[in-house]
Amino acid sequence: MLKIKLIILTLFTALTISAQKKQPNIVFILADDLGWSDVTLFGKTKLYETPNLERLAARGVTYIKAYAASPLCSPTRASILTGQTPTRTGITAPTAHLGKVKLKASLNRGTGPANKAIVLESVTRLNNNIPTLGKQFKNAGYQTAHFGKWHLGTAPYSPLEHGFDVDIPHFNGPGPAGSFVAPWKYPNFKPKYPNEHIEDRMADEAVTWLNKIDKNKPFFINYWQFSVHAPFDAKDELKDKYRKKVDLTDAQHSITYAAMVHSMDDAIGRLLDELDRLGLTENTIIVFTSDNGGNMYNGVTDILPNGDKYMAAPTSNRPLRGGKATMFEGGVRVPTVISYPGITKPGTLSDALIQSTDFYPTLLNLANIKVPKNHSLDGIDITQTLKGNDIKRAGIFTYFPHQPGVPDWLPTSISVHADDWKLIRLFHQGINFEHDYLLYNLKWDISEHNNLAKKYPKKVAELDALIQKHIEDTKAIVPIKNPKFNPAKYKPENIGKQLGGLRGKKLEIN
Repeated sequence: MLKIKLIILTLFTALTISAQKKQPNIVFILADDLGWSDVTLFGKTKLYETPNLERLAARGVTYIKAYAASPLCSPTRASILTGQTPTRTGITAPTAHLGKVKLKASLNRGTGPANKAIVLESVTRLNNNIPTLGKQFKNAGYQTAHFGKWHLGTAPYSPLEHGFDVDIPHFNGPGPAGSFVAPWKYPNFKPKYPNEHIEDRMADEAVTWLNKIDKNKPFFINYWQFSVHAPFDAKDELKDKYRKKVDLTDAQHSITYAAMVHSMDDAIGRLLDELDRLGLTENTIIVFTSDNGGNMYNGVTDILPNGDKYMAAPTSNRPLRGGKATMFEGGVRVPTVISYPGITKPGTLSDALIQSTDFYPTLLNLANIKVPKNHSLDGIDITQTLKGNDIKRAGIFTYFPHQPGVPDWLPTSISVHADDWKLIRLFHQGINFEHDYLLYNLKWDISEHNNLAKKYPKKVAELDALIQKHIEDTKAIVPIKNPKFNPAKYKPENIGKQLGGLRGKKLEIN
């Protein structure tokens, strides 16, 4: 009898150890251009509805201070897949849909005389030599798939060359092809029925794939949503819903954009439902984040119940300053949730400072996969934050050596966040081409209205030293003073002002 009990105990122990060692599934959901204030997680919106994102947050950790590595999409997408900042990858602008293949950043010698600093030319493709997250999971035996937006290069730089077995719709554009609502303009991807919404279809494709794979092997899904990027259109029934709800006195008052946020959230719900139905939720890590802040420069035309038309910016990121393509908080602070049953305490908030570069080392660690040798990381493992603990770090860095004329734009710059402090270095914008600085304490001034650089010069020096070390560590190519600069053409009064008004006809920044 004792021998039988020992055998049973041994078998139970072995099964328990086996279960503990089972690698987690991973679903990485990335929204496109979704601002920090565009979700209901922080109580900053009265118009938008994101119940499925709240449902995910109820299972895991919501990060109050989570940041994209860039205020534009492709650089952040590269940071997720590499664990590296744009200073290291050289991908600093969303130019991957253009024909030119460029694998090393360089100075743009064509920078005009109105600029004090020479801007950069970005890398245009995610280099195949990099051991991306997709490659690491595939090499570890994971079943891998990418659904939705990529924008890091066409073949031979597509998801299929970066570790993903499946890539749907295999399209590298900056947004959905032609429209969110069919008919679309994807080269080899057709709607299944009239007026099919691309986000509904992407969720369906992911669900179909989940039902086909081997449930005994782990999987890694990249579900990178097209929502809520331009072009701005939505289901008619959802626009009707928000037409009855919109308040024009609210800073967020685009009916179409609200409907787009709704479809984005519905797709998240579709994935959550299927994971639950298949019994996969308990062993699945779900990450939700956005590639940059909300768009404030395009114009969206909407119709009120009385038939009146009006044009509005897609969204407002208030109380944060600025939005997509700016270095202020509205451009880089993003909604982020991570759920991992048994590890994350349901419904918790974390004020840990995290960045999109952190997902690479964290997910590999949670899957018990080693970071490749000789692959330099800028992100850190944030596993402790999933358990409710804090992390220590010198700071996080954002590099944006470009200057598109959107609301609250700045000249070429780099920033560091350290604790509650944020320093932005403006390359060569000061007297005699010295760097200029903006210093904010985000605990006191989340809207970044009070530049404290002159009041706290020691803090500026301390944080700027971190910036300089990061530049040197990453061997970054940075802006230099412009030898063609002509003071007569310099118009500093235009810094921060949107040039040309709302852009309602075409998308000019990807």
